[in-house]
Amino acid sequence: MQIKDLPRFIFIVGAPRCGTTTLAGFLKEHPRICYPLVKEPHFFLQHELRGLDSKALQDITEREYLDRYYAQCGSDRDTGVDGSVSYLYAPEHLVPALSLWPDARFVIALRDPMTMLPSLHARLKYTGDETIETFEDAWAAIPDRVAGRRIPRSCYEPRWLRYDEAGKFGTYVERFFDQVGRHRCFVSLFDDLVADPEGQYRAMCAFAGIEPHPGTDFSPRRESRGIRYGWLQRLLKRPPSFARDYLAGKQFAARERSLDAPAGEDKVAEKFFSLRKRLLRWNRIPLPKRPIPIAVQTDIRARLKPEIDRLGHLLGRDLSHWLDVRGGRLG
Repeated sequence: MQIKDLPRFIFIVGAPRCGTTTLAGFLKEHPRICYPLVKEPHFFLQHELRGLDSKALQDITEREYLDRYYAQCGSDRDTGVDGSVSYLYAPEHLVPALSLWPDARFVIALRDPMTMLPSLHARLKYTGDETIETFEDAWAAIPDRVAGRRIPRSCYEPRWLRYDEAGKFGTYVERFFDQVGRHRCFVSLFDDLVADPEGQYRAMCAFAGIEPHPGTDFSPRRESRGIRYGWLQRLLKRPPSFARDYLAGKQFAARERSLDAPAGEDKVAEKFFSLRKRLLRWNRIPLPKRPIPIAVQTDIRARLKPEIDRLGHLLGRDLSHWLDVRGGRLG
């Protein structure tokens, strides 16, 4: 696939657990949208593209990005979507994308860190990256993790365990604006998405220059989930290297497959993928709701209030209700 086959791109780069999956799901149904084989390719972080000349940049992007993740789309789909949340925290790596798609649009989804951070902890447990059972203990482990200690062997990216960094919205949004331009960014707050999902969808479409698609499903996506056995979840989500071809699932296969390999179904792999899917479904349980201890809430507020004040100033929004310390707040 060539750049000209997908002349427009929308990057959904918001923080994790802030509605990015819901927003990407809204766009997935649109007849003009080319949705990737995996929601989060992370391509511009996995490859160092800065400094490449224009031909080399185009060649590697067409080969390792478009051919790998978007080749299944027909010619009627002219707008690609990339939902990699990691880009919010490293916007400088998206600068090469702007030279390929100067009219690219970026959707930044954000949420009150007091609810986002426990949800992120639950998600990282579900993906096999986090082994500390409770959020308050994971929050207390931040100094160790800064020093490189207590990093699970199954963790794909240790930076994800820095819950304090994940909530520094003022710093990272300002940096993002500086790198790609404020005019290219649409900020979606979780408060607005919950209150009026259709309104957020229409505003996002207007910003991206596409017509809203009638009949779009506005139900939320990807609710937080708990697990029965952490060891089983880690085996299936973050398997050892010798078992990855069959235990890591279709998304891993899509990332790692050789583009030169002949097309065709691997029946053995399909059987493993099917068994893996059933085991993951069995291991999934409703996420227990636990209150965040007041002392932890107070510490989160002390660390992140300057960041939220800074974000409110950047957006011209009153976010004073974020980071409220409440005895009944659930993680």
